[in-house]
Amino acid sequence: MDLLSGTYIFAVLLACVVFHSGAQEKNYTIREEMPENVLIGDLLKDLNLSLIPNKSLTSAMQFKLVYKTGDVPLIRIEEGTGEIFTTGARIDREKLCAGIPTDELCFYEVEVAILPDEIFRLVKIRFLIEDINDNAPLFPTTVINISIPENSAINSKYTLPAAIDPDAGINGVQNYELIKGQNIFGLDVIETPEGEKMPQLIVQKELDREEKDIYVMKVKVEDGGFPQRSSTAILQVSITDTNDNHPVFKETEIEVSIPENAPVGTSVTQLHATDADIGENARIHFSFSNLVSNIAKRLFHLNTTTGLITIKEPLDREETPNHKLLVLASDGGLVPARAMVLVNVTDVNDNVPSIDIRYIVNPINDTVVLSENVPFNTKIALITVTDKDADHNGRVTCFTDHEIPFRLRPVFSNQFLLETAAYLDYESTKEYAIKLLAADSGKPPLNQSAMLFIKVKDENDNAPVFTQSLVTVSIPENNSPGIQLTKVSATDADSGSNAEINFLLGPDAPPEFSLDRRTGMLTVVKKLDREKEEKYLFTVLAKDNGVPPLTSNVTVFVSVIDQNDNSPVFTHNEYNFYVPENLPKHGTVGLITVTDPDYGENSAVTLSILDENDGFTIDSQTGVIRPNISFDREKQESYTFYVKAEDGGRVSRSSSAKVTINVVDVNDNKPVFIIPPSNYSYELVRPSTDPGTVVFQVIAVDNDTGMNAEVRYSIVGGNTRGLFEINETTGNIIMKEKCDVTDLGLHRVLVKANDLGQPDSLFSVVTVNLFVNESVTNAALINELLHKSTEAPVTPNTEIAEASSPTTDYVKILVAAVAGTVTVVVVIFITAVVRCRQAPHLKAAQKNKQNSEWATPNPENRQMIMMKKKKKKKKQPPKNLLLNFVTIEETKADDVDNDGNSITLELPIDLEEQTMGKYNWVTTPTTFKPDSPDLARHYKSASPQPAFQIQPETPLNSKHHIIQELPLDNTFVACDSISKCSSSSSDPYSVSDSGYPVTTFEAPVSVHARPVGNPSF
Repeated sequence: MDLLSGTYIFAVLLACVVFHSGAQEKNYTIREEMPENVLIGDLLKDLNLSLIPNKSLTSAMQFKLVYKTGDVPLIRIEEGTGEIFTTGARIDREKLCAGIPTDELCFYEVEVAILPDEIFRLVKIRFLIEDINDNAPLFPTTVINISIPENSAINSKYTLPAAIDPDAGINGVQNYELIKGQNIFGLDVIETPEGEKMPQLIVQKELDREEKDIYVMKVKVEDGGFPQRSSTAILQVSITDTNDNHPVFKETEIEVSIPENAPVGTSVTQLHATDADIGENARIHFSFSNLVSNIAKRLFHLNTTTGLITIKEPLDREETPNHKLLVLASDGGLVPARAMVLVNVTDVNDNVPSIDIRYIVNPINDTVVLSENVPFNTKIALITVTDKDADHNGRVTCFTDHEIPFRLRPVFSNQFLLETAAYLDYESTKEYAIKLLAADSGKPPLNQSAMLFIKVKDENDNAPVFTQSLVTVSIPENNSPGIQLTKVSATDADSGSNAEINFLLGPDAPPEFSLDRRTGMLTVVKKLDREKEEKYLFTVLAKDNGVPPLTSNVTVFVSVIDQNDNSPVFTHNEYNFYVPENLPKHGTVGLITVTDPDYGENSAVTLSILDENDGFTIDSQTGVIRPNISFDREKQESYTFYVKAEDGGRVSRSSSAKVTINVVDVNDNKPVFIIPPSNYSYELVRPSTDPGTVVFQVIAVDNDTGMNAEVRYSIVGGNTRGLFEINETTGNIIMKEKCDVTDLGLHRVLVKANDLGQPDSLFSVVTVNLFVNESVTNAALINELLHKSTEAPVTPNTEIAEASSPTTDYVKILVAAVAGTVTVVVVIFITAVVRCRQAPHLKAAQKNKQNSEWATPNPENRQMIMMKKKKKKKKQPPKNLLLNFVTIEETKADDVDNDGNSITLELPIDLEEQTMGKYNWVTTPTTFKPDSPDLARHYKSASPQPAFQIQPETPLNSKHHIIQELPLDNTFVACDSISKCSSSSSDPYSVSDSGYPVTTFEAPVSVHARPVGNPSF
């Protein structure tokens, strides 16, 4: 039971090893003697290998037949398809299986390796060789002689030598036939226990030796094959005298065991046979039957007299493990005795194991060449170890003798795959001599060794390596072409052409350099200029001659050393600077920029002014020019000198440039009027002058230049009736409207002349007096009026949004008169009641109000003076003029030439004292400016407007409460950012003290205003 269990476990383990090693078996059946190129099978289909996708393989699937070097395989296999075909070698079953009994199966085995390694399989193909009838049965001899006693009974049988047919089965001996038996003899065929067919001669009639002692016939033997094959032999039968008794063996079957190393002469067995006869008929003769093989007859000797079988030649169990010796004992009679001696040759460990190397990788001169980049587990050869001995003596192990990057992996019984166990490296080991050892399990064990040579083929797996990681070199500029800079070097661990290195310039290398392909010498082929390129950074390639070639690179840094070969360079050949004339001393005029393409001290530039110019200085490092003088364009408009630039080279270089400084005008002069020459001149304008006629031209000049000297004119005051307008460019004052009777008199027009200077515009103002009349009858009176008018401010232009028609004016006047009458009655009534009830202390309080404030309304109120109603006691009629100053501040936001310049006009309002004193105005008292002129008298003599017609019965409308156009005055104060002058008050409301008594008007006043157009500014 233990033996069976061990055998089972061994079988399972062997099956697991075979499975995991990728080993398979496939059986095919072929007939012997098949012609060449007969398709036997298709491994791709038979093993279902078509399911493996080709695109996952590193190379195409390959079928490689593995056989022993020198053998001629009986089959071939298509490496790409796996189809199996016969070859031209003869398939002879009888030769292939010569030592095998004919009743056993005959196999022919080969191994096929399926590559590549990722799908490696080792397939053992067993071809069952089917026998064909290619051999005819043959008798041992062509003449068979036998003796038969004459007293043989009828139907007696005598054995004839059997024929031999190497074919098997039905193709073997099937039938015997007696030819020309003469009806005396017949033939019968019997089958022995071993399955052999034995012919027997049958006596059919009585024999008489005296009548005939020899019979000659033929015996024919036939096989059962197709086509049937046969042969014949001559049978010669001799009739002898009577022999009554036959020999008899003591043992008819004897089995003995003899070790294969038994020496020659060793006794195998002793046969014993007896015969009951006496004399010559009792003498027994021993002989081997003709059925005994020739090998047995060669190895064993049979003593014909004693029956002793001995060893004639050395035995070999491995050649024939057992022998069948059919021994005949004959006393000279016709029927010999038969005894079968079975000799079993026992094994002795007398055979060393054999090592059979079948290469998967085809060797070259018995040496396997492997590339160093073969993958891991690459299959090299199939190693088959065998031992002809039996049992333990024939159990063999195989191994290698030392540590190598290869291993033996078992696949089938006593078969191993030699494969790579590590990656190969030509640079470390170029070849291997692998010693394979095979040892059996005998006692003592026998062993055998075999050598397998593997040479590693160098692959281009090592790129060249530069000896330097960075090549740095320097060279002065202005070099001579052809100078050798440096030599680059590299090594390659490969061999042969793979280690041959060529040096190349990289694609980024400039054309100024060349490189020798063999030596690696780097040369400058052009003259270098540091100012164009101060350094070069490029790569040098080292490329071997392998296939494919490998490349490495190194960076080369070439630094160009500067030479002082460049003079300083000004950014301009000539510099022109423009400076304002008000530039202070030591201010910045400009900057001189100089460059020097050289490097270091060669590019350190120092600046200086030539000819010792004391008017200007220059910073030697920064190039900033500063004046030591004050500029005045009116005195000198430009300055010229030369600046020198010198570098710091050992042999210095210099250059110079011309510098011109132009003094630019500054708007420091305001326009000056030359016409009119003063504010006291006047121009006669006839009332018949047509609109559009130039009645006067003002002319102003400016000592500046350019835009600072261009003058623009505008009317900024007076011209209350809008009779005149001015051309802003020429200064022509033009009659705008036709004059009527009310326009007669003196008209004062305030004209402003401003320049276009930047950033601040300057201006001047003049009063133009235009006397509208047919003639000048009283020049002295006009001059007196002009001088008096200078003491009163000029009324600025006020824009009236809407001009009413005469009809509308009359309606308004009528409504105002009615409203004023009603208002006066009511006010008088209320005033009377209030005054009657006031205490006496109110009279004292009224006296204190004489020193009240005078106020300047906001300019936005234009010419309207709002007088608050007085609700207290009635005052005495005023003895002084009613005067109210209106201050107008003008800022033209839309005039780019008038940034922030303001005009402040103080305009008086004068009323005729005598006329207005007749009425009591119920308003808040108004403070008059001290030293006010007699506006009533001035109004009568100078104003072109007639005297007021005050109608007490006309009600006063609150919207037009005390509105009057006042005569003009040329009092003017100008302010700008340069002169920094200002008016007496720049606030919206100016306050001053006045000691004048308060004049109160108790009666409303109706003011008739002539509509005017918008004045032109």
